[in-house]
Amino acid sequence: MTFMTRFKALLGTCLLGLFMVGAAQAADNGTAAEAEAMVKKAVAYIKANGPDKAYDEFTNGKSFKDRDLYIIVYDLNGKNLAQGANPKLVGKDLIGLKDPDGKPLIQMFVDLAKTKGKGWVEGYKFLNPVSQKMEGKAMYLERVGDTLVGCGIYKG
Repeated sequence: MTFMTRFKALLGTCLLGLFMVGAAQAADNGTAAEAEAMVKKAVAYIKANGPDKAYDEFTNGKSFKDRDLYIIVYDLNGKNLAQGANPKLVGKDLIGLKDPDGKPLIQMFVDLAKTKGKGWVEGYKFLNPVSQKMEGKAMYLERVGDTLVGCGIYKG
């Protein structure tokens, strides 16, 4: 086997390894379908168990956390009622919270909940609790009474 043949074989192995690492990292991120499913599961959990038990589970439990997916709940004035990635936010009025580019995150969520009842809010940045990096994000949410229940996906 010539040096060049061995070099090409080694290069091919390295490239395959890099591709597989990239695919594994992508698999670590939740998908849009998984986020929507988690919100629907959370809405059903609220209806079956009541808000107090549900919000505690979303914030402190494990059943509504999967990789970078987690549930948030806000009232329609912007007060955080449950937060699966950062319990310190619970109880805080966050209507004025903005992303690094100045987009009013919670106001965008509240506006969608009030006008459409459910759907996606896209085009903002938020800290990914898994990577600990500021990343592009989209949030799927559904209105439940005077609250909104959401789960977001990170776009890297």
